[in-house]
Amino acid sequence: MRLFGSDRIAKLMDRMGLEEGEVIQHSMITKSIERAQKKVEENNFGTRKRLLEYDNVMNSQREVVYKRRRNALKGDRLELDILNLLYDVSENLIELGKSMEDVENLRMNAFTSLGIDYSISTQELKSKDASVLTQELYALAFDFYQKKNAQIATSALPVFKKVQEERGATVKDIMVPITDGIKQIGVVSNLEKTIQSEAKELIRSIEKNVTLAIIDQNWKEHLRDMDDLKQSVQNAVYEQKDPLLIYKFEAFELFKRFIGKLNEDMTSFLTRADLPKQDPAQVQQAQTQRAPEPKVQASKAEVGNTLNPSASLASAAAVAAGRPTPAPVAPRKVEKTYGRNDKVSVQYQDGSTKKDVKFKSVEQDIEQGRCVVIEN
Repeated sequence: MRLFGSDRIAKLMDRMGLEEGEVIQHSMITKSIERAQKKVEENNFGTRKRLLEYDNVMNSQREVVYKRRRNALKGDRLELDILNLLYDVSENLIELGKSMEDVENLRMNAFTSLGIDYSISTQELKSKDASVLTQELYALAFDFYQKKNAQIATSALPVFKKVQEERGATVKDIMVPITDGIKQIGVVSNLEKTIQSEAKELIRSIEKNVTLAIIDQNWKEHLRDMDDLKQSVQNAVYEQKDPLLIYKFEAFELFKRFIGKLNEDMTSFLTRADLPKQDPAQVQQAQTQRAPEPKVQASKAEVGNTLNPSASLASAAAVAAGRPTPAPVAPRKVEKTYGRNDKVSVQYQDGSTKKDVKFKSVEQDIEQGRCVVIEN
């Protein structure tokens, strides 16, 4: 077996009879150590270089995701990103619809992803150019999104003004629940800025918080998928294939699916995001129709002991039937239990006794009633 590194040097030193700690002065030993050290460094460098190539794949994906996240945090380009997002989703839906030539499927996908009812005939889907249909669908989605945001601002602004009038000196930020009908996210918005901007600040806060939440959730799932992919491609060595090349190809396809799902989740939530609706009249009606609780008077004897529920039930049944309350049953005493190797003293029916014997030796006699355990 060929030895490398420290094992090879140690074997060589043992053959030459060198003791541990002895100064190495022979040139042959010195050159051998240099070659072994160089070989170890080359192997380590190759390993690090290989790992760096795997990391470069993830770094290119991180740049794309973190750029969108920074835009959401700063808010400067967030509105433009959302408009591009609506256009990209519209374009993907039109491409899918043209490939399948299914009008109903396109209509359902538009409602699921963009929240709009997109009416189009089969003839229009086939005859019109994809760019024209994309622009039409994007215009409908953008108009619906603007109207929905205006409705949220109209509904929320009176609430913010009321809070400012009542507690404006003590309240700085307000958390508003936003839901798409399935999930709910708490959005924090500045009270003063929201009122001054006619609730536009609230809309920006909704877009920011929804974008960050969905990016973080999908990115964590994507990282787990990438880790699984990195482990699975190592088996390509047995097929005489380069795992790194397969990893790069599969990672690119995986990232495309991740971006597509991310865009769909964001557009679906943003186009459906709204304030939770609750009818105050129904709540009031439910409260007014609530039957008053009956006042129950019970004596101490009727209540019974909570440690003996059967007695309490019997007492309640007797009171309901008009019979006298039954006497409470005393709890049964539990005799002391012994382990098989515990020392006990027993007395038999003829009066004889056995002291300090193991319980297992007289266990059968006790069970058959021939003797009883006595105190020492």
